[in-house]
Amino acid sequence: MSASVSSRSFGLHRASAVKTPGREAVRDKGWWLAHRFLVLRRLSQLSVLALFLLGPLAGIWIVKGNLAASLTLGVLPLTDPFVLAQSLAARHWPEAAALTGVAIVIVFYALVGGRVFCSWVCPVNVVTDSASWLRRRLRITTGRAPRGTLRYWLLAAVLAASAIAGQTVWESVNPVSMTQRALIFGGTLAWGAAAAVFLFDLLIAPRGWCGHLCPAGAAYSLIGSKSLLRVSAAHSSRCNDCADCYAVCPEPQVIVIPLKGKDGAAPVITERECTNCGRCIDVCGPDVFRFTHRFDTRRD
Repeated sequence: MSASVSSRSFGLHRASAVKTPGREAVRDKGWWLAHRFLVLRRLSQLSVLALFLLGPLAGIWIVKGNLAASLTLGVLPLTDPFVLAQSLAARHWPEAAALTGVAIVIVFYALVGGRVFCSWVCPVNVVTDSASWLRRRLRITTGRAPRGTLRYWLLAAVLAASAIAGQTVWESVNPVSMTQRALIFGGTLAWGAAAAVFLFDLLIAPRGWCGHLCPAGAAYSLIGSKSLLRVSAAHSSRCNDCADCYAVCPEPQVIVIPLKGKDGAAPVITERECTNCGRCIDVCGPDVFRFTHRFDTRRD
């Protein structure tokens, strides 16, 4: 993505921050169609959290473990690929169940998009979305996000640190794990980490944590870089330049070229940073966007 495209999209993002995105969509499509993917994502995130919390809090052990490694109904292992990569870097060979679990996770996210984990599963997304919403409400347009490639450098640094330390270093400071522990056991440090992420996104760098720093998000971006499930600006001719999609998109730079059809570009958003959150579909009154597959090049 060129610097000019990135800066132009960020400019649209800032311009749209002064109004409430999706207002026209509510008027044209109704409240449900203007919020359906947001609601479904929250239900997904809360359901995942509830499954993990039922055991420690209510003694109902449907799922044992956490988002790093879990066992569902005693038969289905799931393992976070980033955690496994740290373990291998630290020279700890995982058990067969962990290898099976990571294979299942990789195949799933390779099909639906790696950053679907970020927008549909990760509880920290609720924190960062809340910060983004409050930025718009308070009309905060200051702040500067780090380079998007920084998270990939952090990913490499975490793996190197794991190799040096001989342990999975990220898990001790991972806001995702800390948030889950805070919900079960409480703890000032864990809640402080969530508050730090919120304030960082609110005051310093818009969408800074998920979009520019989180190394787990970088790992999932790589896993889903060739995924089948994609968002397409198939009806780009309907676009009225309201910029609501830029306001709500956690990675607004991915929209520009597919939406505007620069240099004969296909309408499908194939950038690995896209989270497949569906919010651009929600807030678009003219229904420019839709879910499709990566080979769908139709543009109306």
